[in-house]
Amino acid sequence: MSKTYLEKVYSVKSTEEAKQIYDEWAGSYDKELLDQGYATPMRVARALAAQIQNMDKPVLDFGCGTGLSGAALIQNGFTVIDGTDLSAEMLAQAADKGVYRDLWQAHPGAELPFDSGKYHAITASGVIGSGAGPAELLDILMEGLSPRGLLAFSFNDHTLTDPDYMVTLRDWTTNGTASLLFEEHGPHIPGIDLGSTVYVFEKA
Repeated sequence: MSKTYLEKVYSVKSTEEAKQIYDEWAGSYDKELLDQGYATPMRVARALAAQIQNMDKPVLDFGCGTGLSGAALIQNGFTVIDGTDLSAEMLAQAADKGVYRDLWQAHPGAELPFDSGKYHAITASGVIGSGAGPAELLDILMEGLSPRGLLAFSFNDHTLTDPDYMVTLRDWTTNGTASLLFEEHGPHIPGIDLGSTVYVFEKA
């Protein structure tokens, strides 16, 4: 019996492999994830909304996929959202949702295509994690924020057991370069009994 894309995605070993899977998965991604109760995008959006005052400032939805995370941001009051993702096919689905001001394709290993400090808030829902999303992404996104900017992101249960990710996370809050404003464990994809912890960091 062939594996579903949801089963395949947690065994990928590289961003290139992940890009291929997400390109193939784009057409059925929303249905498969929503059928399984995908909860993290809404949890991330709510956590960020609770920590931010000006909902009209641009937000970067990093790893936006088909736009489920952007839709969650809109539902929580954000008005200007840009998105980026590795998968062109996922971006095509995101464009159809009509929730983004701007969308662009990211490339593995490339620098963020904007000046540091452009965004006061960045989200990464289900993006940074074992396999496809290396721990260095946390550093890249934090460095791309403006001073006092907010990063709302999640680590799924697999990632929470990986010391590389947890060390990177702790480094930001123990060296004075960021403050932890929010941390909550809850459902990620209930249909496969997978949880995640949502965090909100404020850059110094």
